[in-house]
Amino acid sequence: MNWKVLLFIGVVGFGAFHHFQQRGVIHGPGVIAPNIPSQKSARQADIQMNGFSLTPLEHYEIEARVLSREDYTFGIEAQLSPTDLAVGWGPMSDETILKKINISQGNRFYYWRVDAFPIPQRQIEIHSANMHIIPADDSVKRKLSNVRQGQLVKIKGLLIEARRPDGWHWRSSLSREDTGNGACELMYVTELYIK
Repeated sequence: MNWKVLLFIGVVGFGAFHHFQQRGVIHGPGVIAPNIPSQKSARQADIQMNGFSLTPLEHYEIEARVLSREDYTFGIEAQLSPTDLAVGWGPMSDETILKKINISQGNRFYYWRVDAFPIPQRQIEIHSANMHIIPADDSVKRKLSNVRQGQLVKIKGLLIEARRPDGWHWRSSLSREDTGNGACELMYVTELYIK
């Protein structure tokens, strides 16, 4: 075999492996994450990380279906949060409903579009969120790298406000009912489980 054939086989093999690793998970009809996220007051000291000061705002725990993921490598935010997860719970974890909603991410936002609403618009808004994930350690970072669309995940940690000495700041939403700019959760993740 010449090198061109070997190269072709290698490229095709890598592409197939990557597709297999990144393919979405299918669960079938029905709600797979029935509970709303849990949030309670956090009273603890700031966390120092990579030149950022992270102020805990609330303890946060969520079990949700991954609707989409987007990785980032450029910008100040990427130094802190390399991945955004768009997640859904309640009706937004039901495959029957999700088949009728086009979901995408970009520029740190989560977008959805429908031809006809499978559930009321407000139900989509309050049962889904875009989360900026800040891994607390290498173990969480490794697990995060394996998360893919469709999976059920359980995530624990803190909603935070991040600051740098130069005045830059980034603050988490503390509500599940807001939408638009500032509505995303900025989460320092201490535990992540793929179920």
